[in-house]
Amino acid sequence: QVQLVESGGGLVQAGGSLRLSCAASGSIFSRNAMGWYRQRPGKQRELVAHIGVGGSSTYADSVKGRFTISRDSAKNTVYLQMNSLNAEDTAVYYCYVNTDVGRSWGQGTQVTVSS
Repeated sequence: QVQLVESGGGLVQAGGSLRLSCAASGSIFSRNAMGWYRQRPGKQRELVAHIGVGGSSTYADSVKGRFTISRDSAKNTVYLQMNSLNAEDTAVYYCYVNTDVGRSWGQGTQVTVSS
């Protein structure tokens, strides 16, 4: 069973930055696609960013140019650098990893942007 532990969430003023981290257990990290979803208050969970096995990345239109996803295989960790944050980015952020037996999720980390 893959375990994911997220960190880095918190309260930030509009225009500020945060970096989320997601540490994965096991040695599967470099062979699996990973990414981040978020769930804003009253909204459905939505994909924010995805990074493939080869390192290619995709982003939601709403975060393009502001968020950057990256991975450190040596640390089994995927990151989400979030810049120019605004109130619409307030959400619980969840990381995930795709495995041979399905998708595993982290517990979520709260990001609150004050205007």
